[in-house]
Amino acid sequence: MSEEKKARAVGFNHVALEVGDIEEALAFYGGFVDFELRGKSENMAFIDLGDQFLALQKGRSQPKDDGRHFGLVVTDKDAVRRSLEEKGIEVLPGRFLDFYDPWGNRIEIVGYDNIQFTKAPYVLRGMGLEDLGKTESAIKELTEKGMDPSQAG
Repeated sequence: MSEEKKARAVGFNHVALEVGDIEEALAFYGGFVDFELRGKSENMAFIDLGDQFLALQKGRSQPKDDGRHFGLVVTDKDAVRRSLEEKGIEVLPGRFLDFYDPWGNRIEIVGYDNIQFTKAPYVLRGMGLEDLGKTESAIKELTEKGMDPSQAG
């Protein structure tokens, strides 16, 4: 009996979050990150992330997240930290930049430069972010996996 070939997980197209109100959610997220809308209706909004998106859907009813969270990659983690502090949004204790949105979705802010997650050069160009770089440790991590960023094209 042969083992059936499985599909390989490649990445995420989008993350969907349930929120209480679409306009309030757009104002909240727009308070600490700059973004463009991919689309919007009365019950949904789609924040464009180049070749991915964050979907906001009206209707959260579950309690706030505990360990469950998603990592939102940004160009400047320190700028987000400053924005959160200015707005009085509590950062959760620990070594990461985690916080809750008003509906209990837990978000971890991650700096693009310091992680292996990488957008293709043409996606970065389309987003106006072609000068975004990586730290030496992120480059080493990528290179060790056969994903040397200097070989991109």
